[in-house]
Amino acid sequence: MRETETAASFAILLTKKRNLAEVTPDELLLGCILAISHFGIAQFGPVILDLEELGVDWLMPSDKSSPKVAYSQEVVALFDHAAQIAKAGGSSAIRIDHLLAAFAREESGLAGELKRKHGITNAGWRHAAAQLETGRAAQTRQEPKDDREAVSSARDYLSPEDAAEALGIHVQTVRAYIRTGKLPALRLAGERAIRIRRSDLETVLEPLVPQG
Repeated sequence: MRETETAASFAILLTKKRNLAEVTPDELLLGCILAISHFGIAQFGPVILDLEELGVDWLMPSDKSSPKVAYSQEVVALFDHAAQIAKAGGSSAIRIDHLLAAFAREESGLAGELKRKHGITNAGWRHAAAQLETGRAAQTRQEPKDDREAVSSARDYLSPEDAAEALGIHVQTVRAYIRTGKLPALRLAGERAIRIRRSDLETVLEPLVPQG
């Protein structure tokens, strides 16, 4: 969802830079490319897209100044189509892959130009859009759990939630330890956030004395 918001924001910014009254599909598509790009380069299926080659400064600063711009009817139709695609896939929110897939039927403007230049068919475009979410899901599945735990265990300062997880107790128990002074804690300067030294977790542990 955040990528979709990035795409829409960049499309509006680009529309202002071009002194247009409405966001057209071209600006929205460029916003989508920016949202999936790294340093202005986006991988879309087998195609590498360079925003600079497309005549766009991907380092444009945000601009909240007037004049206001609106979405064209064509862009509204694209969002509606993306919502249908999202619903068909069981999603209540429009992701960037849904929005890009909505461009598959476009034969005019930038989308049509890119399809003709790179020989992308309607099905090929939708496949490239689908790969975006598939790639993210695969990356999440392949992320080693042990590595995540190693990063967590390497932190010297923990939130109450992290401390509770490390001790295997409820977070409210940790907060009770802090309130009673049983567990030393620190507060971030000027903030309400609490942090606990990992080494201090041992203060709430005591040796188990065997009975009998």
